[in-house]
Amino acid sequence: MDVTSIDVRGEAFLINGAPTYAEIDGSDPAAHGLLMNARFIQGVFDDRAQPERFARFGHEEWDAEGNTDRLVDALPAWHAHGLRAFTVGLQGGGPVFTIDDWRTIDNNPFGADGRCFDAGYAGRLDRLIRGADAAGMVVIVSFLYASQGPRLRDGRAVRSAVATASRFLRDGGYSNVIIEVANEHNLNGFSNHPIVQSVEGITYLMDLARQESGGMLVGCSGTGGYASREVADASDVILIHGNGCSRQRYYDLVRTTQAYGLGRPIVCNEDSPCFSRLGVAYQTRTSWGYYNNLTKQEPPADWSITPGEDVFFARRMAEGIGIDLPPLEPGDEYYLQGFEPDITLDGKRWVRLASLYPEKVDRVEYWRNGERIDVAYDEPFFVDYRTTWIQGPVIERADDREWRARIFQTDGAVVEKVVNV
Repeated sequence: MDVTSIDVRGEAFLINGAPTYAEIDGSDPAAHGLLMNARFIQGVFDDRAQPERFARFGHEEWDAEGNTDRLVDALPAWHAHGLRAFTVGLQGGGPVFTIDDWRTIDNNPFGADGRCFDAGYAGRLDRLIRGADAAGMVVIVSFLYASQGPRLRDGRAVRSAVATASRFLRDGGYSNVIIEVANEHNLNGFSNHPIVQSVEGITYLMDLARQESGGMLVGCSGTGGYASREVADASDVILIHGNGCSRQRYYDLVRTTQAYGLGRPIVCNEDSPCFSRLGVAYQTRTSWGYYNNLTKQEPPADWSITPGEDVFFARRMAEGIGIDLPPLEPGDEYYLQGFEPDITLDGKRWVRLASLYPEKVDRVEYWRNGERIDVAYDEPFFVDYRTTWIQGPVIERADDREWRARIFQTDGAVVEKVVNV
């Protein structure tokens, strides 16, 4: 261990005593001290209730250990593009597209009283933190998730769970960990636990995590667009979420948080596939978190840099940092996504147009078998757009032959991407 050690100096992150990215020749000094990250929340996921339902996406059985190991294997490629941190949840996250009631998932390592820590979760988390350490990366360990809240029987159990997780991290001797006490503590799903949902309660839990972990960096997030000065003041790292925010609203959230004048790093560790927000992050010298709930939050996740949004985010992140990559071939700046092998489930697929420079796109028309079915004006250019991180499914049909995306660029040019099915 101790290959990778995280610390903060004012608003800047240091890895092994030096500002992040400073070790990269030709990197932009404005990026030094940032912590670009992604939400890999299902990295230690399991389900005691119905694990067989996660035997899907090309996997014949659900394998919690394999899911974690594949994430460890994927980390070096992400690091090479500039990713320096990722968030993993001890209680996971919601499979937004495929499970209607997330409470049916039993993904709680603590037990009802919060006093134990399941050996399987402990082993997977240890391998993941150590794998990140070897890759030069930081793990943001998120303790509590709203849909698993009822599995902790009362407020004392919540306190015990926070203490149990913090002591596990302390006893592991990890130097590359930031604690997120709760994922979006103000969610209605935490209403049964006021100690999490209230500002007074969550700041107490943050102090408890810091104490029991032996002084690790601690923060806590709220819902998209949420900011609380009291929570920020209790944080070593101020965590924000940008779900559902336009670029303007996300910028306003950052500026509101900066106006607290606390002089601490601000990290968005959950947003959406809308990586044009990277421009806001670099301009405000804050850190941003990529969240793709199709490729990275539906277990078993494909943790690699998959074609389309993952590739384009990774390239834009690298570009902003100053990491040189080989140029794309002409025409490869767009990708009609959702037709890859093993990406459908129960006759449903999720179609979107990925763009390296979404800022250049005015709108995208979607054509199915020669019939226009939808128009997307806003990034990430979903078919059946709901919000920046949710879309409705497309039902497969026996007569499907061709999908076509007509991309109307802001410069007047029209580009087409076609997939034959």
